[in-house]
Amino acid sequence: MQTLALAFLAATAIGGLAWVFIYPMLSGERKAESRRASIARNDAPARQAEKTQRSRREQVEGSLKELEARHKKDKSVSLSTRLTQAGLGSWTTQKFWMVSGVLGAVGFVIAFVVGGSLLGAVVMAFAAGLGLPRWLLSYLKKRRETAFLKALPDAVDVIVRGIKAGLPLFESIKVVAADSPEPLRSEFNAIIETQTIGMPLGEACARLYERMPLPEANFFGIVVAIQQKSGGNLSEALGNLSKVLRDRKKMKEKIQAMSTEAKASAGIIGSLPPAVMLLVWISTPDYISLLWTTPLGQFMLLCCVGWMTIGVLVMKKMINFDF
Repeated sequence: MQTLALAFLAATAIGGLAWVFIYPMLSGERKAESRRASIARNDAPARQAEKTQRSRREQVEGSLKELEARHKKDKSVSLSTRLTQAGLGSWTTQKFWMVSGVLGAVGFVIAFVVGGSLLGAVVMAFAAGLGLPRWLLSYLKKRRETAFLKALPDAVDVIVRGIKAGLPLFESIKVVAADSPEPLRSEFNAIIETQTIGMPLGEACARLYERMPLPEANFFGIVVAIQQKSGGNLSEALGNLSKVLRDRKKMKEKIQAMSTEAKASAGIIGSLPPAVMLLVWISTPDYISLLWTTPLGQFMLLCCVGWMTIGVLVMKKMINFDF
């Protein structure tokens, strides 16, 4: 009995050793473990690259959120900033208010001499002193933005070619500032001057949006700011930006061509009442002069001007498209 027990224990020990040492080699478990280890070693660089890419993506998202928060914070535009955006950077706010006051006084005198009504003269002074200068600012700003957008894609292409040729970004911006037309030249000169006094180049480019509030200028500032913080292939990023700018320009021109008929119709409809009024005044001035010589006529004329303004603004909203 004792012999059988010893034999059983010996057989169990030998079977356990065989299970531990021999069975993995026969079943292929060690090969599977070796293969899994090799795959894990091969996946380590990919995992590291994915981690680096995720970190870069988080940095980009952080930069975008920071820029968006700053733009929301600076949403209110001061009068001095509006003067700069219109290309009147040499003007001060005092000079603007003086010119507005002079225009208001001239409008009051002309309206009072022609119509003889105090209410009409006050309305004309209000329109000439507050409405006309702001309309001129908006017109100059829009004309300046149009000229900027026309030259920006070519300027970005110049920067891309300079970077590919081995020039630093700052030197490429200097080339653009030297050879580009206005207002692109003055805006890039402002970037150079801002960077010269110690501000980082990415932040100096991001401030372009404050002087030129356009999505395209914002795109340029964001690309440069992100590249300065996170690194990367700047020539490729700016090349993609140039393509985006040209595609947006094509889309804008396509929308303008498609809305030309609606704009012409709106212009005709909006100009009919003043044109009819002018023709009636030329043919029978005594018939229509009651509109500005009597209190009731002045009230009716004021109401008509208000309704016409509302109609023109509604038509403008209907035929202008954002993209």
